[in-house]
Amino acid sequence: MSRSIVAFIVGVIFALGLGLGGMTQPQKIISFLDVTAWDPSLLFVMVGAVGVHSLLYPLVRRRKSPLLDSQFHVPESRHISRHLILGSLIFGIGWGLGGYCPGPAVVSMASGQAAAFVFVAMMLIGMFAYHFSEKFLGRLK
Repeated sequence: MSRSIVAFIVGVIFALGLGLGGMTQPQKIISFLDVTAWDPSLLFVMVGAVGVHSLLYPLVRRRKSPLLDSQFHVPESRHISRHLILGSLIFGIGWGLGGYCPGPAVVSMASGQAAAFVFVAMMLIGMFAYHFSEKFLGRLK
């Protein structure tokens, strides 16, 4: 089975999980992040995901390589940089304001939600802005 077919199948499973878990509903996310009217239902999604990952990841890492690649592509750096902190803050603020994170936003586009299209467009603009600012700032160093 080609890598593209496997990537598509995994993407569909991921999208179904996001949809079934309510991650594609911005109001559900905002209610989870709102401490004054907290909706804990997403906590079950997170605990389930962390639980499955905790069980399966050690088994997967026992292999020398993934099934469809010659090596694992896992970040090895443990350095916490300014870029990581700033990026994390921007990600969290965007998630809290828009109610989407990148995966659910892309999945929500399939339902035709205008807000998802706006979010993804703004996310892409942010990614391009980061890319070009890194090139520009890299030249100044």
